[in-house]
Amino acid sequence: MTWPADNPTLKLTFSQFQDMGSYGGRMSLASQVLVQNLTSKGIARASLKVFLMDRQNVRIGEGVLIVDDLNPGQSAKVQFQCSSVGPPVALTISAYNAGGVPNSRLIPITIISVPPGAALKVDDHDVGVTPATVRVLSGTHNLELSKDGYAVAKTPLDVNPDEAPGSSITITLGGLDNDTIELRDGAILKGDVMSMSLESVVIKVNGQDQTFDRNKVKKIFLVERIVTHTITTTTTPAGATPAAPSTNSVQTPHQ
Repeated sequence: MTWPADNPTLKLTFSQFQDMGSYGGRMSLASQVLVQNLTSKGIARASLKVFLMDRQNVRIGEGVLIVDDLNPGQSAKVQFQCSSVGPPVALTISAYNAGGVPNSRLIPITIISVPPGAALKVDDHDVGVTPATVRVLSGTHNLELSKDGYAVAKTPLDVNPDEAPGSSITITLGGLDNDTIELRDGAILKGDVMSMSLESVVIKVNGQDQTFDRNKVKKIFLVERIVTHTITTTTTPAGATPAAPSTNSVQTPHQ
């Protein structure tokens, strides 16, 4: 059997239960369990509650199954013991957390970006566009967000075993440091766009001007710059000798 059912993390194979004896009307049962980690992340400790069911799907016994230090794809054999009022015919499993023992449940986290609409990767896997809700195991995960016109954002995400469902993280995307040109062949150049016309685009990269045919350009992203405009004024009082021109510099933002 696998757990959880919607997005399996573990595969568990129980051997036939052995009757270890009875006391007070309850049987003491034991089984060898083969536990396999189905994820690409290591599991430090998984703690599961196992319920034993009879033919009428009535719970007749229970026990706790714990497995430690499972690497990605690794399997381990563990001893499972429990008590029951009769022989089981089926099992059900749920997450269990007692005495600070972490469990391996998947925790939903909502990833929000400012602005929204960024492509999101979690541990190098594409998971959609922000805002997006992802289900992850406890531990540290790597987030990567990318959106046209913004710098790629990369940040770790630490998820606690007792993280409450409905948690979210907001990431603000930063602006680009340079003008960016994306060519139709997939090449990307970063520098300063010097000029554009109907026929060509000129970009300065590492101090060298490069000219590209306009039809070869797929996208252009321009960063905001401060452009200095020089205004020349001349003031000559009546009867005075004309003064030398003075200049005033006014800075205005230019997109």
